Amino acid sequence: MNTKEIIQLQAHLQTTFSNDAIKVLKRKEQFDSVEVNVGQEFIGVIYKDIDEGETSYQFHMAIIEEDLPEI
Repeated sequence: MNTKEIIQLQAHLQTTFSNDAIKVLKRKEQFDSVEVNVGQEFIGVIYKDIDEGETSYQFHMAIIEEDLPEI
């Protein structure tokens, strides 16, 4: 992804979640996706998809069971 897309994605996430600590970062050797961090904590990956000329972005976030609170 290019710099403009990264800036746009970061601004969208920061506005949507009211959180300026969200950062979108380039990945080493990966050009179709970027990392998403909150502060220093990695939380997921955004993938770029182009289908029939339409661009969309998919955010993937894995949550492991041990991180879930006890209820």
